[in-house]
Amino acid sequence: MTDGNERPSPKHIAIIMDGNGRWAAQRGLPRSEGHRRGVESTRECVRAAAELGISYLTLFSFSSENWKRPPLEVTYLMGLLRRFIRRDLAEIHQNNIKIRVIGSEEGVPPDLNAMFRDAMALTSGNTGMELIIAFNYGARDEIVRAAKRLAERAKAGEIDPADITQEMLAKQFDTAGIPDPDLLIRTSGEQRISNFLLWQCAYSEFLFVDNFWPDFTRQTLESAIASYQQRERRFGGLAG
Repeated sequence: MTDGNERPSPKHIAIIMDGNGRWAAQRGLPRSEGHRRGVESTRECVRAAAELGISYLTLFSFSSENWKRPPLEVTYLMGLLRRFIRRDLAEIHQNNIKIRVIGSEEGVPPDLNAMFRDAMALTSGNTGMELIIAFNYGARDEIVRAAKRLAERAKAGEIDPADITQEMLAKQFDTAGIPDPDLLIRTSGEQRISNFLLWQCAYSEFLFVDNFWPDFTRQTLESAIASYQQRERRFGGLAG
C-alpha cells in the first residue's frame, strides 16, 4: 500500500544470492559457469548499491551449511572468491568502500582468512558504503557464539545474568555496530531466509524475487528499492 509519498531508501540491504546452479542447469551449463556468472552479478550489485547511496550491503556468500556441497564445487567456490578479492579489491578500495567479513574462521582455508583480514585492514579507513561479506556464516551459530561469550563473562563474575539485555547480546554478534537490515532480498523464488541474520532481520522487510542470482542487475536492485519505498514500516506500532 502506498500513500503516494516516496519513503527513504533502505540504509541497509541484505541479499541471499541464490540460484547460480539452477541458472546454469536451465542453460545446460555446468554449475561452475553459474557461479562464475554469479560473481559478475555480485560485482555489478556492489557498484550499483554504492552509486545508489546504500550505506550497508550484506551479501550471503557462503553459509556454514555450504560445506556439505560436493568437494569439487566447494574448491571451485573458494577459488572464485580468491580471484574476486584479488581482482576487485583495488576498485572497491578506490571507491571508498569498507569491507567487513562476518562468520566463523573455523574450517576456512588459512590463506582465505588472511585475505579477508588484509582486505578489512586495507579498507578500514574508508568512509563510503560498508560491504559486509557473510562467509562461513550461520545465524544460529552466531547466536550460540554470542551466548557463550556472555556466559563466560557471567561465570567470571563480570556481569550478572539477570542484567543481560537484548542490546548486550547484540553487541556480541558478528554484526555488532551495524544497523539491522531494512530490506532483505532473496533471489531464485525461494521464500525462506536459510539461517541468515535471524536476529537482525526481526523487523526487516522481505522481498523474494524470481530472478536467479546471475540475472540480478542494477535494474533489479532499483526495483527492489522502489518496492521497499512503497511499504509502511510499523515495528509493532501503529501506522504513522
